[in-house]
Amino acid sequence: MSDEPNLGLLCFIAYRAMESRVVRALATAGFGDVTVAQGRVFARIGPNGTRLTELAEQAQITKQTAGFLVDQLERAGYVRRVPDPADARARLVRIAPRGEAAVAVARRAEAEVEAEWTQHLGEQDATQLRRALTKLREVTDPYQ
Repeated sequence: MSDEPNLGLLCFIAYRAMESRVVRALATAGFGDVTVAQGRVFARIGPNGTRLTELAEQAQITKQTAGFLVDQLERAGYVRRVPDPADARARLVRIAPRGEAAVAVARRAEAEVEAEWTQHLGEQDATQLRRALTKLREVTDPYQ
């Protein structure tokens, strides 16, 4: 048995570091009311909106938990629920203007972290890492 962490754990450690930086950047920019759990659901909202059931499935949480988190995000002005044009009975969760402002902060923080990682790894290794992880999505990400 190896003492070396498995690939999944190594990916999670890097993800957690990025997530922490994004949450700190959001707090610094005045969006400190977004929790990590809310952020994990919020990050899965597509550009044209996403149904609550899809958010729950992608975040691997119950529909009730997703609904609770979306309710909190809606009350805080980050998202809104709108009718689904494809199915009048369904509703989509869409990012509201306050949410768009928070997304912009998150994207800047992500870019800063990636730049730091690229500086640390070197351009070639960072490019190879991105290529390998992108290829790995073919067998690990059913939502791509």
